[in-house]
Amino acid sequence: MAKLTKRAVDALEPAAKDYFVWDSQIAGFGLRVMPSGAKTYQAQYRKGGRTRRVSVGRHGKITVEEARKLAKEITGQVAKGENPAEDISQHRKAPTVAALCERFFEAHAKERCKPSTQKEYRRAIDLFIVPAIGSFKVVDVGRRDIAELHHRFRDKPYQANRTLGVLSKVFNLAEIWGLRPDGSNPCRHVPKYREVKRERYLNQNELQRLGHVLSEVERDGTETPFVVAAFRLLLLTGCRLGDIQTLKWDYITDTGMELPDTKTGARRIPLPQPARDVLTHLPRSPGNPYVIEGKIAGKYATDLQHPWRRIRARAGLAGVRIHDLRHTYASNAVSSGMPIQMVGRLLGHSQIQTTMRYAHLADDPVRQAAEENAARLGSIVGDLRRPMLRAV
Repeated sequence: MAKLTKRAVDALEPAAKDYFVWDSQIAGFGLRVMPSGAKTYQAQYRKGGRTRRVSVGRHGKITVEEARKLAKEITGQVAKGENPAEDISQHRKAPTVAALCERFFEAHAKERCKPSTQKEYRRAIDLFIVPAIGSFKVVDVGRRDIAELHHRFRDKPYQANRTLGVLSKVFNLAEIWGLRPDGSNPCRHVPKYREVKRERYLNQNELQRLGHVLSEVERDGTETPFVVAAFRLLLLTGCRLGDIQTLKWDYITDTGMELPDTKTGARRIPLPQPARDVLTHLPRSPGNPYVIEGKIAGKYATDLQHPWRRIRARAGLAGVRIHDLRHTYASNAVSSGMPIQMVGRLLGHSQIQTTMRYAHLADDPVRQAAEENAARLGSIVGDLRRPMLRAV
């Protein structure tokens, strides 16, 4: 044994098998020489009756003195009761974020979430999470990594916030599964971007144009009667797109629609006469249980976005989304004087706060009533704009 120096290490020649050269000054500090000629500095110690080694760096990448300093640090960790070699081994075995995401999807999303939610999770994982931090070890991900990922999509605030939400669920489960310490979710305290909620409602003129175009495409066969019926039902019931797309004839009863599984669970939805008239005129194919039939026999129409784009372009409704038909249903209900609580029940909202976005529309009938009442009072007491005569 002799003191390891750069000159001494450079002079060592490879052999047919690995061999070690130990330093005379620091116990457990040495050099491993491999048949390939590669030389790595080692820190060796005993723990639990076993000899353990930790590679502290490759000769040429770090100097002998740097390696000696690292070996001293490892010796100090061992003196404190730690086991650096085991920690390194466990870290190598630790799952990556990509592996964690797959476990999350298989064990959580598929078991507990609706297909539409699974699709959103899958999109966030494949397009935004894995490409950015998929190769990171789960235990190494910090708040800074999450903040940088979130910031990367700042031009898409809605998507950035949804991705942050998925990540938060993933790391919550990582704690439950013992892959991270409790309370270590790196998504905590990462502020979300402000989202501007779209509130687009069709006015009377736009509704008339839409109704006219729906009748036209139905007559000329540009769109199938099922596509036309879907948009009419969306407007007349205020349902979500998925609820109408997957609507089955068995769900329709004398009192309405009995939907077994919606975004907020099972729902009983009223079916007004205009909506029943739409259903009455729809053809029914034997063997197909769905109301809105698709191109494949026995299936429902999976794509209503492309037909909607054609219809809205023809009606001059650029930028109007299918979901805006639901907003229009709600806005008309509130504007007619219907209580917010009742509108929430019609829409199937689980929280009144969701319905409150339409609350300002309730001012319209109140304002109109105030105008009418003031007009009646004004006609009784005379012209209130006439200046009062001053007593002499």
